[in-house]
Amino acid sequence: MPGRIINGLKIVGVNNPVFLLDEVDKLGKSLQGDPAAALLEVLDPEQNHNFTDHYLNVPFDLSQVIFIATANTTATIPPALLDRMEVLEVPGYTQEEKIEIAHRHLIAKQLAQHGLTPQQIQIPPETTLEIITRYTREAGVRSLDRKLGAICRAVAVKVAEGLHREAKPDATETANVEGNEVRSSPRGRNRAIRNRGICTNGVCEGSRV
Repeated sequence: MPGRIINGLKIVGVNNPVFLLDEVDKLGKSLQGDPAAALLEVLDPEQNHNFTDHYLNVPFDLSQVIFIATANTTATIPPALLDRMEVLEVPGYTQEEKIEIAHRHLIAKQLAQHGLTPQQIQIPPETTLEIITRYTREAGVRSLDRKLGAICRAVAVKVAEGLHREAKPDATETANVEGNEVRSSPRGRNRAIRNRGICTNGVCEGSRV
């Protein structure tokens, strides 16, 4: 198979695309080789016009290709590779921006993934801020998304346990069987359960109302 770069050019069908190299600070050596060493040739404007893919074994001009690399830190990027990059530092999200992202996107996504409704769990902005400041101090929102997912899973378990208990009648609600007819008291019917998020110190837990 061709290398990733040549294969990407084959997919897009042009010789001047934009390549996104995600998290180049996590490059590591392996038995297959050193990807950082390969990128030296790719990103160097003095060499990439004559780039040779080991599968095709013919030179290819990469001088028209734009490479954009992302990294969380420059400390782990090899100095020779970093020297061939133009570094643009982008600040992380502010707390206010994280709150807006959580309430516009992340919470709705987690509710859908865990089969919950806004009536079953409510996470106010104050609780989101508590989660951000105490549990997810990072530039992005990946950890915040995981924490919100953990909260939704805990509430989903509460909802499932509550529905199971309500669907199971106790001794006083046992159905009376007369012939082929089954009658149960009104208390034995499944009662609707509505969970509402109770958030304390950054932790939300569903409770029956």
